[in-house]
Amino acid sequence: MKNIRNFCIIAHIDHGKSTLADRLLDFTGSVTDREKQEQLLDSMDLERERGITIKSHAIQMDYEYEGEKYVLNLIDTPGHVDFSYEVSRSIAACEGALLVVDAAQSIQAQTISNLYLALENDLEIIPVLNKVDLPSANPEVVSDDIVDLLGCEHSDIIPASAKTGLGIEEILAAIIKRVPAPSGKVDAPLRALIFDSVYNPFRGVETYFRVINGSIKKNQNIKFVATGKNYSADEVGTLRLKQFPREEIKTGDVGYLITGIKDAREVKVGDTITDAKNPTTEAVAGFEDVKPMVFAGIYPVDTEDYEELRASMEKLQLNDASLVFTPESSAALGFGFRCGFLGMLHLEIIQERLEREFDMTVITTVPNVSYQAYTNRNPNEVLLVNNPSDLPEPSSLNRVEEPFIKATIITKSDYVGNVMSLCIEKRGEITNQTYLTTERVELSFDMPLAEIVFDFYDRLKTVSRGYASFDYSPIGMRESKLVKVDVLLNANTVDALSALLHVDNAYDIGKKMCEKLKELIPRQQFDIPIQAAIGAKIIARETVKALRKDVTAKCYGGDISRKRKLLEKQKKGKKRMRQVGNVEIPQEAFMAVLKLND
Repeated sequence: MKNIRNFCIIAHIDHGKSTLADRLLDFTGSVTDREKQEQLLDSMDLERERGITIKSHAIQMDYEYEGEKYVLNLIDTPGHVDFSYEVSRSIAACEGALLVVDAAQSIQAQTISNLYLALENDLEIIPVLNKVDLPSANPEVVSDDIVDLLGCEHSDIIPASAKTGLGIEEILAAIIKRVPAPSGKVDAPLRALIFDSVYNPFRGVETYFRVINGSIKKNQNIKFVATGKNYSADEVGTLRLKQFPREEIKTGDVGYLITGIKDAREVKVGDTITDAKNPTTEAVAGFEDVKPMVFAGIYPVDTEDYEELRASMEKLQLNDASLVFTPESSAALGFGFRCGFLGMLHLEIIQERLEREFDMTVITTVPNVSYQAYTNRNPNEVLLVNNPSDLPEPSSLNRVEEPFIKATIITKSDYVGNVMSLCIEKRGEITNQTYLTTERVELSFDMPLAEIVFDFYDRLKTVSRGYASFDYSPIGMRESKLVKVDVLLNANTVDALSALLHVDNAYDIGKKMCEKLKELIPRQQFDIPIQAAIGAKIIARETVKALRKDVTAKCYGGDISRKRKLLEKQKKGKKRMRQVGNVEIPQEAFMAVLKLND
């Protein structure tokens, strides 16, 4: 056990985490020349294209240092805020962390939030200053920032370049010297933490775990504490580039487990594995069910593809247990699903994977968050509102609570005014403002999650010219004055465009929605009124004008009453057409509502 080191790499997006992992694998000889490729641990095409890690990975390396052989377990973590729970579980499985900071961009919001997670778990932090070979790098200033943040010495910071391989040897030496060996009781009952799971179509769910106490043997009867189910360990082994089956994984080590589970929902990240006959008395702390934060409707473009979409979603759920969906129907879009996601990036990824892996073209409705409503009849009963149409009638409604977040934004001091006005516009309240250096400011806001779901991230990048980094964490529910805004098209409610909005913003957003739809809805032979309404009260209206006016060309000469008679006849025809005529809503209209400020 004294020769095992478990560590993770924490960094902001694009600070070189995956490249550093590649160099460590090269240097320890864990990959052959034939297997080498960029972003080796990112296996999805999407991860490679976007340059982000979506699914965390684990890999074991052997390294000889001063004549002794060491086993190094690297547990890679996703960098995006949507997957912060997975990051926290990966961190809980380690004793040390490499804090990677880009020498050109300095410390960003996610670096700080992931660092706090690591410090809460008492991890040994090794600061690494990456990309020192870039012409735009500013190593002296960034080193001072790291010293201020961590309270370490300048000599503790390792200058490195993951691209050229500079400093990799020093990093490996620091991992062995500074990261403590795992501490655990070898003779205690089995207690292991699940930090990830992957679905293999041939073998079922592969569970990745870290043994804290005891050991896990092949064919042992085991139990998952959170689900309470028993399984047999058909195969256990260590995670190299390929899997290496072993007879036993001992205390402190990291490995994989195959039990033939076919349903990914039975394996929960953060759960504890123990022995079925001699279970441990205490589960690993920190387990929670992952709760979706953002909800949206996903509908097939063609209603006949509904069953195919269901099959595709079920297959996706095998890979991604945090995707939640229930069937729903809409008058405008037919049959589809109401889906829960961890955040907007998660929604984009699911949508993209449906299109790529399953050739499903889908329509996504306006995303919204989950609210809690209380009625007058029973003020203590909580009603979960995931869909705007579930909101009770205003007359019976006591109050509505919405989820709030603590947002941390780090930006250059030149853009503080712009960022503040954006956050205040989004109903944010500033709670803290700290100057990290004379140039860089950390701003903290309490704001509703619903406000950042739409276009917040894009607009933040715009007002700060790309110099702001953003991170958030949920802080619970707060009471809010919310109303349901409906969009009526030709006097019919379009349920897919309904939204729950704050009273102060309802009028503006309703007006913008009507204006946007007016541009997108094709003209007909009759006038189409587009209205936004709160209950029975119309708050905004636009009209798509008819293609042509009333025509009197075929009635020439004679008395004026002949013209009137003809116009009256046409008027009745138009009225009938308006009652019978269907207004087709183009697909762009559903997406355009998300970009109201463009």
